[in-house]
Amino acid sequence: MNILYLTTVLPSQRKTGGEIASQCFIDALEKDGHEVKVVGYQRHGDVSTKKQNEISVGYRHIETKKSQFYPLIWMGCGLIKNLPYSSAKYYSARYENQVKKLLENNSFETVIIDHAQLGWLLPSLKHKFKQVVFIAHNIESEIYHAQFNNSKSYLARPIYHRETRRIKSLEDNLAKNVQQVWTLTHHDWKYFQHINTATQVFDIPSPLETLAQPSKLKTCDVGIIGSWTWKANMEGLQWFFANVYPNLPKSLSIRVAGKGAEWLDSLYPNVEYSGFVPDVQTFLTEARTIAIPSISGGGIQIKTLDAIASGSPIVATPTALRGIFDYPSGITVSEESNDFAHALVEMVASNQIVNETLYKLHQERFLWSKNRHKKFISDVSQALMMLEKAKK
Repeated sequence: MNILYLTTVLPSQRKTGGEIASQCFIDALEKDGHEVKVVGYQRHGDVSTKKQNEISVGYRHIETKKSQFYPLIWMGCGLIKNLPYSSAKYYSARYENQVKKLLENNSFETVIIDHAQLGWLLPSLKHKFKQVVFIAHNIESEIYHAQFNNSKSYLARPIYHRETRRIKSLEDNLAKNVQQVWTLTHHDWKYFQHINTATQVFDIPSPLETLAQPSKLKTCDVGIIGSWTWKANMEGLQWFFANVYPNLPKSLSIRVAGKGAEWLDSLYPNVEYSGFVPDVQTFLTEARTIAIPSISGGGIQIKTLDAIASGSPIVATPTALRGIFDYPSGITVSEESNDFAHALVEMVASNQIVNETLYKLHQERFLWSKNRHKKFISDVSQALMMLEKAKK
């Protein structure tokens, strides 16, 4: 099957959780024997070589904090086009024209719209294709509604209110008018199932291809990793240092990795900020315990899957485990800051003693991750088979 995959940012560099999830779907489709053409933007300053099956429709500022005056342009575009801000960010006539050109010159059996923000592409597709799939990474309207409720800014609240209404209209319309909706959590599945009964949920696997052996060299007691340029991740990190950290002994060493948390540098005596780390696996396996202090956001947490795959013990909030119901042992779930801190101290202390337990934990995690990956590929294959049957 020839598939046209329309996304926001070309995902092969896997720089964010969303890009990792998108690439997981693309890899599964290709592993199932399908030809996949991927269309999307590149980041400003990105000098990486595109994959052979990727088509760039230009460069975009992706992270809002680094976008200078562009947010004002996107807001203006959103008002003119009646689009949500997060969708106007990716709108361009060049993208539309590229899609039209590809449709005219190629024979695609299926088109996949990856992210609700690209819902404005649907009108140019639905009259030409009977097979359109929408991949919903989150319930976007829920995320913006939560930001509206949490915001105390008189300037931000009306912006979040409009964003909630507009993105809900876009994602609901998209779900209603496609042949299948693919979701990443059961929570999201329940929402979209009411709009489109052909909604399916997929258990995204960890992108780590092989599991590293447990490291005997431990460089810190607690490791925390994430993409801190994403607001939901930053809120979790700030919650950790405001509420959990004061309850931890200062003898506990903490390492934080990932872009966007430079404010941590030299702020606490027992905290080391490493910034971007090229090898996620090494970072995770060198920590006695991994902390995942997520308190907001939607969809699946890729960093949670990576932490599970690493074999390291984990202390996580319920939010960090959203969409993961059958998680293996060695994971403590704590919602309250005091309990979270206590669990970290206990986990670190126990892991300094029992090495055999860590080895068994690693083997269990290996099988869990392997089975999850197999199931994901099988589920994607089954979804496309159902799509083919429905067409006939």
